[in-house]
Amino acid sequence: MNALLTAADALAKVDATALPHDLPTAAGVLGDAALRLDEVLAAAAEPARRTPEEHQAVSRAKDTLRAVRSRFLDAHVDSVYGDLTDGHRRRPRLRELVTDAATRFPGLVPTPDQMATESARLQAHKEGLEIDQGIFFRAVLGSEAAGRHLVDSMLRPTGRARALYPEYRRTGVADLGSVRLERIGSTAHVTMCGADRLNAEDNDQVDSMETAVDLVLLDPDVGVGVLRGGPMEHPRHRGRRVFSAGINLKELHAGRISLVDFLLRRELGYINKIVRGLAVEGPDSWRAPTVHKPWVAAVDAFAIGGGAQLLLVFDRVIAGEDSYFSLPAAQEGIVPGVANLRLGRVGGTRLSREVILWGRRIWATEPQAAALFDHVVDPALLDAAVEEAAERMDSPAVVTNRRMLQLAENPAEPFRAYMSEFALQQSLRLYSEDVITKTGRFTAARA
Repeated sequence: MNALLTAADALAKVDATALPHDLPTAAGVLGDAALRLDEVLAAAAEPARRTPEEHQAVSRAKDTLRAVRSRFLDAHVDSVYGDLTDGHRRRPRLRELVTDAATRFPGLVPTPDQMATESARLQAHKEGLEIDQGIFFRAVLGSEAAGRHLVDSMLRPTGRARALYPEYRRTGVADLGSVRLERIGSTAHVTMCGADRLNAEDNDQVDSMETAVDLVLLDPDVGVGVLRGGPMEHPRHRGRRVFSAGINLKELHAGRISLVDFLLRRELGYINKIVRGLAVEGPDSWRAPTVHKPWVAAVDAFAIGGGAQLLLVFDRVIAGEDSYFSLPAAQEGIVPGVANLRLGRVGGTRLSREVILWGRRIWATEPQAAALFDHVVDPALLDAAVEEAAERMDSPAVVTNRRMLQLAENPAEPFRAYMSEFALQQSLRLYSEDVITKTGRFTAARA
């Protein structure tokens, strides 16, 4: 304990407000401070076995270093990002960017080895290193130049999609594990296949969803994308289609929901591609820098949490009469993606607060549901309604007008600013005591 307190006291003497102005010297101070935190952690027991006094000393040391990191990024984020992207000529994605940052600027973000150790722990037993990634991405996305470049970089097709594209073009089918894609006529049907978990999203499903969205937008034979949940194996819904139960709380409790690979990638990756299109380069890209296509969502049973967030970006939402919309952010304790930005636009500020802050559930047959569902039908008629919607939306004029509607309704700059603050606040929520307690309780109740 004495060694721990000595190391923590040494780190506490670092004054974040006195960082040198030049980048190399400031980076050296940051790196030295990070090494001091390593000494603190080395002197402490594992997080699950720390005494209250150890927890307090470690928390104080982390806060000191985080203040230094924040001040460093406030002063140097554009130079740091320029270095990491070769003057904006490279376009690294989130994971590559944060990995490069750990190498180029020691102490700025956790190293891959540190994150590997962290990812093996239960959420309640982690050091909270993703908060440091949240500080980094808040600064990057908060910079107009760096943030715009990163958001645009995330609109590029993924490597997985490029690798699968030739076979998908030949067969019209891509089995991505938790997601299945099938082209029927000019409609691409994306089916969420988390049959054992009510389509609750995890890191793997986010990757598969982005791959599917990329393939739909790359395919010149596709005019419309349709998203729907597949039949379930869950005992309470066996054989019935379900749209989505939102974030996989069991995976969150187990420490396997990533800030970078799930929470940030989901919003900046496939959801933003649905909104803004897929960034392309080529001789015709002067006409438009992104490929847009209309999207239809078909809601069976319920759209909860992340599933409800998805509906806010679709061009037409069709729901069964027995389905509902729910954003249980207050119950789960985390930020419901970009719903805080989007729900008020479609449903008004009062409905947004009732749903997000109060936890109100909106059934498809309620009057207020008109703001969320375009067409509500008998569940037995959902297939026909989806087919009709896809046929009507498959039009070049729809594509162009959709592009213009998105410019009006979802401007890029408010989204970038929102994601900047989201990166930090969501990372803090992941390690808050109430979230850890609630996810553990939900997981136990569903076991």
